[in-house]
Amino acid sequence: MDDQKLPPAKTPTRPIRVPIPMWEAYGRVCARLGTDRTPDLLDHMRERIQQHGDAQDLADLESAEQELAERRSRKGGRPRRT
Repeated sequence: MDDQKLPPAKTPTRPIRVPIPMWEAYGRVCARLGTDRTPDLLDHMRERIQQHGDAQDLADLESAEQELAERRSRKGGRPRRT
């Protein structure tokens, strides 16, 4: 049997601590921009990794992008906003 880890069946959620008024305001701003919090946060994370990441961080980002692309293709999901 292969010892390689299989990815989980779906992307895990990550709780963060944010004051409720800030979270609500952020949701409204994202809605006005035609997006929601998840893709906006993912875009921010990508930018930070691309700007400040080392070789391992960039390799992990590439791996994550492949995982997201595979998940979208299975679900018929939307393409990433550019």
